[in-house]
Amino acid sequence: MSNSNWGYPNTVWFGNGRINKLPKACNILNIKKPLLVTDKDLTKTQIISKTININKEANLPTTVFSDLKGNPFGSHVQKGVEQFKNGSHDGVIAIGGGSSLDVGKSIALLASVNRPIWDFTAEGSFWSENKFFESMAKNKMINTENIKPIIAIPTTAGTGSETSRAAAIINEQTNTKKIIFHPRMLPTLTILDPELTVGLPKFLTAATGMDAFAHNLEAYCAPGYHPMADGIALEGMWLIKKWLTTAVNEGENLEARGNMLTASSMGATAFQKGLGAIHSLSHPVNSVFNIHHGLSNAVFMPYVLTFNRSVIENKIAKLSEYLELKEATFNSFLDWVLDLREKIKIPHKLSDCANITDKDIVKLSPMALNDPCTPDNPKKTSLDDMTKLYKHSLEGSLF
Repeated sequence: MSNSNWGYPNTVWFGNGRINKLPKACNILNIKKPLLVTDKDLTKTQIISKTININKEANLPTTVFSDLKGNPFGSHVQKGVEQFKNGSHDGVIAIGGGSSLDVGKSIALLASVNRPIWDFTAEGSFWSENKFFESMAKNKMINTENIKPIIAIPTTAGTGSETSRAAAIINEQTNTKKIIFHPRMLPTLTILDPELTVGLPKFLTAATGMDAFAHNLEAYCAPGYHPMADGIALEGMWLIKKWLTTAVNEGENLEARGNMLTASSMGATAFQKGLGAIHSLSHPVNSVFNIHHGLSNAVFMPYVLTFNRSVIENKIAKLSEYLELKEATFNSFLDWVLDLREKIKIPHKLSDCANITDKDIVKLSPMALNDPCTPDNPKKTSLDDMTKLYKHSLEGSLF
């Protein structure tokens, strides 16, 4: 695959070995003292040591912040903000999976606007662009021009955070996963280097790949008129159909890795249209039971599909035709999803991922109903619906 640069929704440099152009990216963005944000496990790999050496050879001193987990907390972001300010850093290099990228983007935002992170949730003061700029006009202390540049470098092909204006962070006070949003959280520049994903284990390749698929699928099914998002989502799913199993089974295949990285970025670009109940159900189990986000999305997918069937059947039939399945029908698509999950060893039941009881469902269901992704689900959902979806996923019985 040849190197390519594109500019939607942000500047993206794609190609094998593009990590070597990191100093050039910093120079273009006038970053002279970056804070590299990643997770503790990745700091033990050659990816991080190589990245630091690349910058060192270019006389670009780089400090590492790695105090974060797979499902990051607001306290992790706050520690990163303190390190960013104390070190007088002038930009963020976020490298790793979705959690590292989400924390890196959040650090860059909060270090500049001096607001609590929860102000940027659906319940907060600055969720929408309009709310933010209305508040900015009243409070000159808030200046988006001070937000430092962000370079995003994914090492997994799943969340697509490198082309997203949002981040998923857990509020440890309420133990709920919150979506942090602001238009200036969109990374200034993204580097998609397939070589950085080669060492990803089979399980994580499968789980993150299904996360990318869920993003494209829910964006495509979300109600509303956004033909650009629909088109991107369709092609993203086609790439995943063609390349995910290869990426899982042939981890060294750079063509498969590159196409999955692209499909992941496409999913996050498309879901500006909306997501749905797959994510609504996932976020609570991610925060309460620490289940991998991509894995939970993969588990919930067929249950939500069958729940939504009455309102998405025609769209899924068109999708089946685009994916060149045996038949252009909802059933054909559902069978393919189930077969794909089995091939890449995704469990069919939520009970295979965690010991979740009926008592837990009583707690989880209202959290899912109140999740910011719920309003964009194609079919209106109630508390009883969320309860049934959790129970069906635990039992393994489709609607």
